[in-house]
Amino acid sequence: MGLTTVLVAQPDEKGEGKSRRGPNPEMRMGEQRGHENGLDLTDAQKEVFKQSMLDMQKQLQPIRNQLGEARAHQKTLATAEKPDMAAINKNIEKMGALKTEMAKIQTKYHLEMRAQLTDEQRLKFDRFDHQKRDGKGLEGMKQHGDYSRR
Repeated sequence: MGLTTVLVAQPDEKGEGKSRRGPNPEMRMGEQRGHENGLDLTDAQKEVFKQSMLDMQKQLQPIRNQLGEARAHQKTLATAEKPDMAAINKNIEKMGALKTEMAKIQTKYHLEMRAQLTDEQRLKFDRFDHQKRDGKGLEGMKQHGDYSRR
């Protein structure tokens, strides 16, 4: 655990620290795979999950790029000598719309993956999702004895 903390805190090769928003999309996909292990998925289910994650990431990437551009533009607008509140508010609305679009895509794929599960797997999947929102994630499942061993 200590080694993991040290590695995460280290700057990358460009000398920049890790984002405070959490791991990159590839890490989140890995997190999802860890989640799959607790569900005892069949090989067919694993393939569906893998393909769904890939499809979702492909759809989200351009929106993430637009959101990053809008955030950068927001800094420019907010730090201007004479900030234009109308432009700032319009940009805030644009960022909100992008986040909403991302949430809709993520929910669509979440429900598609959930539909592939048995009743027992669905219960674990839903419990994990709830714990993840509470900031517990896989650790919370392990502590509560809900994370199945391989």
